[in-house]
Formats: sequence, C-alpha cells, structure tokens
Amino acid sequence: MKRFARTLLIALLCFWGAVPAWAERLVVSLSNHRVAITSSFVGEDLVLFGTIAPDQPRQALRDNYDVVVTVTGPRQTIRTRRRSRVLGIWVNVAAREFVNVPSYLAVLGNRPFDQIADQEILRRLQIGLDYFLLPQRIGPDIADTVREDPFRAAFVRLASRRDLYRENPAAVTFLTPSSFRTGIPVPADAPTGGYAIDVKLFSNGEMIARTTSALEIVKAGFEQYVAEAARDHGILYGFATVIMALLTGWFASVVFRKE
Repeated sequence: MKRFARTLLIALLCFWGAVPAWAERLVVSLSNHRVAITSSFVGEDLVLFGTIAPDQPRQALRDNYDVVVTVTGPRQTIRTRRRSRVLGIWVNVAAREFVNVPSYLAVLGNRPFDQIADQEILRRLQIGLDYFLLPQRIGPDIADTVREDPFRAAFVRLASRRDLYRENPAAVTFLTPSSFRTGIPVPADAPTGGYAIDVKLFSNGEMIARTTSALEIVKAGFEQYVAEAARDHGILYGFATVIMALLTGWFASVVFRKE
C-alpha cells in the first residue's frame, strides 16, 4: 500500500511538473473580412482586435507581452530588372526572378522587433522584412539571399514605395495589459485574392501563443463584371473590345472632322 501511494505521488508530481506554469491563448477579431474594390476605391484601414486569455480558468496572466502581426497577400512570381546606361541609352543589363513571394507583406509590432526576441528567433519566425524569406531564382537554384543583396534590396524598396511592403514596430497598441489593437492598411492597388494574418504572442523573448485569421480582397461592381468577362469569355471580350475601339475611333473622326 505504501509503495502504491509513493508511486502515485511521484506520478502526480511528474504530471504537475510537465504542465507549464503559464499557458495563454489568443483570440482575435477583424473589423472586415472582405474588402470590395471599386473604381472609387482609394484604400482602407482594417482594424484587428486581440485578447490574451488564460488557457485554464482563474489562471493568472503575465504583464509583459509583445505581439507581432504578419499579413501576407497572394503569392506570385515577379521578375525584377536592373537598368544601366550603355552608350547613352538605358538598357536592361541584368534580371532576377523572385519566386512565390507575397504580393503584399506587412509586419506590425508593439515595439522594435530586436527588443521582442533575439536575432535567431526573428530569423526562424521570419519577423521583419530583413528576415522574411524572398526566394530568388539564381541560375538553376532557388534560394533567399542576404538582405544587402542589391536585387533583394531594390525589390523591397520598390514594393515599399507602392505601400505593398511595410514594417511598423509601433503599429500594435495595448489597450489593456491583455488586449490590443492594430490597423492593417490596404492600399488602393492592393492585389485581389486571399490574405493570411498570422498573430504571434511573445513574453520574455519567447513565442508562447499563435493564431491566424484571414481576409479577402475582391473586385466589385463594373470592374468585377469586366474581369469575369475577360476571364470566362475571352473571345467575346476581345471581339467586344475591338468593336468598341473601332466605334470610338469613328465617333472621334466624325466629331473632329474638318469641313
């Protein structure tokens, strides 16, 4: 009997030791999961709200949380070219293809990323534009390069100039010690398709919880009708375009005809 009691006590101690002292979960909500793009669309700012909840009832929460939100748009392959002046003429002298990279990328945090976690964790979790994988086709190989690579730097710079790539370590605001919000900017020329939202929770430099959400950007109204016609009825769409061009040219010739 004593042996049984001792064995049971050891088992319970091992079980309690295996259970983490802290366990949190994330609950997030997006202000709008579907953005419709029309001819008058000039961009929109979505709002993401989040709450840090204890995994067990009546469990205490910590008071030193950090949050990183990564938003990625539809993947695509993009070719970049480097131009140089040769004999007084600007020509393309080199090109690099970025394979299956996000068409939109936003990395948002509540403070500088190097203060949230160390460099190894940032690289492993792809936090920040410098650590996000942007594979390139270099000869027969496909691999990412160092952030100082001129093609990579130019690609990120051009995408950032169009507000398609952004990094803001002050975009997440804690409303209370366990609730936060951030804005997700959608530029006017945001690519259509599905967007993935990855929310990571950190404490003392370690990721302790993670959750995901999603949004969709679609064309609406006349733009959507034209896009569907071009995709589903290519021949009729091309024929109608030619007819409209001919009619427009004829009408212009009549209106501006010199007597």
